[in-house]
Amino acid sequence: MADVSQHGNSTSPQTVGSGYLFGVPLGDLGWLSSLLMSFALGFAAFFAATFCAIIGTLFYNTATHHAIDFSLTYKRVGLPVGLLVLVVTLGYLGTLWVRRQLHKA
Repeated sequence: MADVSQHGNSTSPQTVGSGYLFGVPLGDLGWLSSLLMSFALGFAAFFAATFCAIIGTLFYNTATHHAIDFSLTYKRVGLPVGLLVLVVTLGYLGTLWVRRQLHKA
């Protein structure tokens, strides 16, 4: 049975809504925290996309007996994905921070 207080509100943490993503209160991050989170997500996306591209290139080279250079996975897949995620997260978290600053003023 779900935890419910006297007023009928659930006591479980909020996972979606204004400024929350999987229970993380993104709307409460400061300027430096938003910047660090954006760069951390950009780096993580770069490494995840590069890993997937290396595995895909490995399978492609093995199946077709071609010799595609693995350095293309960094330049053509990992870097664009990492930069795209960095720009999107900087825009989103920056917008949340600016809204909060304007709301306080």
